[in-house]
Amino acid sequence: MHEIESLCMECGKQGITRLLPTYIPFFREVIVMSFSCPHCGNRNSEVQSAGEIQPKGCTYTIHITTKKDMNRQIIKSEFCTLSVPELQLQIPARRGQITTVEGILQDTLRDLGMDQPVRKHLQPDVYEKIEDLCRRLREMLGERASDETDVSATATEDAQPLRPFKVVLDDPSGNSFVEYTGPIESSGGADVKWSKRDYARTKEQNIALGIMGDPQTQSQEGAAGSQGAENGGANGAGGGFDKETGETEFDNEQIYTFPGTCSSCNAPVNTNMKKVNIPYFKDILIMSTACDHCGYRDNEVKSGSAISDHGRKLTLRVNDSEDLSRDILKAESAGLSIPEIDLYLAPGTLGGRFTTLEGLLQNVYDELYEKVLLRGDSAAQKDVNAFEGFLGKLKRAISAEACPYTVILDDPLADSYIQNPYAPDPDEQLHVENYTRSFEQNEVLGLNDMNVDHYTKDASGEAGMTQKQTASPKNAATPSATDATPAPPA
Repeated sequence: MHEIESLCMECGKQGITRLLPTYIPFFREVIVMSFSCPHCGNRNSEVQSAGEIQPKGCTYTIHITTKKDMNRQIIKSEFCTLSVPELQLQIPARRGQITTVEGILQDTLRDLGMDQPVRKHLQPDVYEKIEDLCRRLREMLGERASDETDVSATATEDAQPLRPFKVVLDDPSGNSFVEYTGPIESSGGADVKWSKRDYARTKEQNIALGIMGDPQTQSQEGAAGSQGAENGGANGAGGGFDKETGETEFDNEQIYTFPGTCSSCNAPVNTNMKKVNIPYFKDILIMSTACDHCGYRDNEVKSGSAISDHGRKLTLRVNDSEDLSRDILKAESAGLSIPEIDLYLAPGTLGGRFTTLEGLLQNVYDELYEKVLLRGDSAAQKDVNAFEGFLGKLKRAISAEACPYTVILDDPLADSYIQNPYAPDPDEQLHVENYTRSFEQNEVLGLNDMNVDHYTKDASGEAGMTQKQTASPKNAATPSATDATPAPPA
């Protein structure tokens, strides 16, 4: 352990900072820092990663359903953002720390209630909102408000079930961690309440981490910035692609914006649409809607080409974790199934998604967990246990522990796609079967009533004449309109 003198920010005198480099088993090396001031008693502790920034960012999701889950340890780096969706609570990135789920909630409750007496007189509206959030935090922690002095209710509080909620950690540096249960060899795959997803960082996140220069700052440096762009190419442009130097990675990057109305709060919102070409497949349209007023978000994928004459059934044999990184386009009309784990999704489930196979299965896992296991006491314990077993099999499929297994994507419109890494050569693990749609499938898709031939002609005249002639045989036999006897007025 190392000790150095540091300035105390409370009293301005010298305090002592202790540094302890240590290794957390099955995680990585960290530095635990503790500051104490002998003059004013100020204390502070912090944790920083002693290793390098990881190649990808990570998102941890932990579902808290029992009081035992509140004791799960959390390693939160200084770049990590923690959120509790049920409370609409988001804790921004600040100092790193080693704590538990309960410790995070207690620190948040303490920080929110620190200035409440002042807010009660100066900002009554803000006081009421924060007090409501503090009350919900106390319910999660099993605590009672300070003005509630009923001691007899203490025994009943321990017997009350915990209201389920979810904690999400988003760390672009990849140096955060949440404790999981089960054997170490499973790497969290045996814990159905724990999940981890890696993602590629954006340019803004790389700039925030300090591993990439800000292009706006570099453009203001004048000749030095121009020289760096000429020598470094992508580095001079902040890690992006520069079309002026001949790079064509993002040629088709035009984004169209359409004004509309939010389906959740009816506020004005813009929908962004971008055309993307999938090699050896077809063009697709990715549409994204984000409401700044209520936070509603929606993503959708549509086909950018004509309707196929045949349906298509894709069968992928997943042998290892490499197959989980394949890009997959699941259209809204496609059904997904994995017979080995008894997973069957009807067409329309999850809508249109363009992601990886691992990301698609993770979306299925999150949707099923939130819709089924977070219903509280309304679900029978027997059904919950059975469904937890199914989620365990799905979790092993996501972590590639259940390999080999088969993923079947059946799309009557042939708008779905699974990446072939050997394209244009055939893939032995991917079987493509084209088939003719049945009359029932065309009826569901609305193709039986669709007229794509001679739609520019005015067919109402011909149809109307035919209907008159067939409806009135007498008029059909009359040689001319002058020979026909006029009908008496009604």
